[in-house]
Amino acid sequence: MTTLRHLKTNDYYPIVQVANEWWGGRPVAESLLKKVFFEHFQPTSFVLEQDGEILGFLIGFRSQTHPAQAYIYAVGTDPHHRGQGMGRSLYEHFFTVASRLGCSEVLSVTHPVNRGSIAFHTQMGFEILPGDAEIDGVAVTANYDGRGSARVLFRRRLERDPGAESA
Repeated sequence: MTTLRHLKTNDYYPIVQVANEWWGGRPVAESLLKKVFFEHFQPTSFVLEQDGEILGFLIGFRSQTHPAQAYIYAVGTDPHHRGQGMGRSLYEHFFTVASRLGCSEVLSVTHPVNRGSIAFHTQMGFEILPGDAEIDGVAVTANYDGRGSARVLFRRRLERDPGAESA
C-alpha cells in the first residue's frame, strides 16, 4: 500500500542518493536538493512511500513575498513506478494544501528540454506563462536561474477553499 506523508529531514539522504537516476542521469542532486528544504518546508512538502521505500516526493512552499502564491520547487518519482498516478497524487495534494493556506495559484518551472515535465504540467492544468524568448516553440524566460539558464514558467489557478487561512 502506498502512503502519502509529510517530508522529513531524514528523507534528505535517501532522496539525494537516487535523484540523479530519477532525473535521467542529469546531475541535479547537489544543485537542486538542499537540506534546508527538507528542514523548513515540511508542512507543504510530501513523500509517497511503499513499505518504507520512497517512490516519489514533492517539495513546495507558500510564498512569503506573495502569500496568495504557492510554488512547487522540486518533484521526483521513481522511474520504475511512473505511470501509476504518483505525480498526479503529489500535485493534487499540494493544490489542496495550498488552497487551504489561502493560495489562489501555484507556480512552477522546468527546463525547456524536459518535454515530459512540460507535458505533465499542462495535463495538470498549468498554463505556460509568456516569456521573453522561445525554444522549440515553447515560451521561455531567458536567464531565469542565471546566465544561460532559460526556464519554462507555469501557473495553475486554484479554487479558493472556503475554510482557507486569510493571507
